[in-house]
Amino acid sequence: MNEKNTDTLQQELMSTNNLDRFLTENDASFRDVPLQEAIQRIFDEKGMSKAQLAKQSGISEVYLHQLFSGRRFPSRSRLLCLCFGLDATVDEAQSLLQQARHAPLYSRDRRDAIIIFALSHHMTLFEVNDKLFTENLDTLC
Repeated sequence: MNEKNTDTLQQELMSTNNLDRFLTENDASFRDVPLQEAIQRIFDEKGMSKAQLAKQSGISEVYLHQLFSGRRFPSRSRLLCLCFGLDATVDEAQSLLQQARHAPLYSRDRRDAIIIFALSHHMTLFEVNDKLFTENLDTLC
């Protein structure tokens, strides 16, 4: 069976009178991949060590091990720090934010616009935090 796109699911959901049937019929279309698996996939693609990731993301190795094991759930800012450590693309960062059920990066928000620019230009966590600080905005971590 082909996976339905989001618009199709939305239309079906809005027009149904039976939520239980909708949930059952569309079970395969829901995204239920644990966050740690999504992080692990990107980490594996980057081919770096956890020590290197810890250094680049400003997150302790202990905390990283807890993230990868699913014992910790990162805040939005901490997850973005991890994205910088992974040298993630904007799409990868947006996907992780969505997976974590955090707000996506929004280009109309000044802070988010800086973060989007920094991700798309492969800036380091130090560089983006420096720019955020200069703009009197909350740094990531």
